[in-house]
Amino acid sequence: MKISVAALTFFFFYACVAEISAQPTGDKDGGTIQSSGDTDCGAAEAQKTTEQLYVILRAVEAKLSDTQTEIEVLKSQVQVNKVAFGASISAGGNIGPYNTHTILIYKKAFFNTGSYNPTTGIFTAPVKGAYYFSFSGHNLSSKAMGLQLMKNGQQMVTVVNHVAGNRHETATNGMTLQLEVGDQVYMRLYENTWIFDNSNDHSTFIGYLLFPL
Repeated sequence: MKISVAALTFFFFYACVAEISAQPTGDKDGGTIQSSGDTDCGAAEAQKTTEQLYVILRAVEAKLSDTQTEIEVLKSQVQVNKVAFGASISAGGNIGPYNTHTILIYKKAFFNTGSYNPTTGIFTAPVKGAYYFSFSGHNLSSKAMGLQLMKNGQQMVTVVNHVAGNRHETATNGMTLQLEVGDQVYMRLYENTWIFDNSNDHSTFIGYLLFPL
């Protein structure tokens, strides 16, 4: 159950005032009640204490309000920093070979916070930070398979399956990259090579923000 800052402040203030008000205005000493002058002094002291408590509680209220604002800011930052996706090429059989390098589209998104476009196969960094990407490719080795992890048109890391008869093979690789806002990361298929996938989702591409910079 959430309790507002104002409610907490009122509660503490009321409790303190009630405690002060409950104090006796006159003390018995040997059966003799203190003089009215002593009573007036005690009331003045109680009033002074109440005013001091009020000042303290106002300061506490301001501090709690500032803390609540800081929490809301941190929560919004955490939401912004939630960046991740995971996708596969999925059904489609063999893709390639082509006579030029070709961007691969991992169109079946298992999870996507929105920065990966399953229509183009391109991830666009929403915040500056350190990101981790990994990928896998499956093929029938009667033809070679070559995959490149690309950043803004530049090759980062590569994996290659060479021709090795007529068997099914899978290759994987990955890398941590520093990205600026708007940087694009995607997978590219080497020219004259091919890749395979089906409903078993052998060929995958994933990425996520490790931490902002």
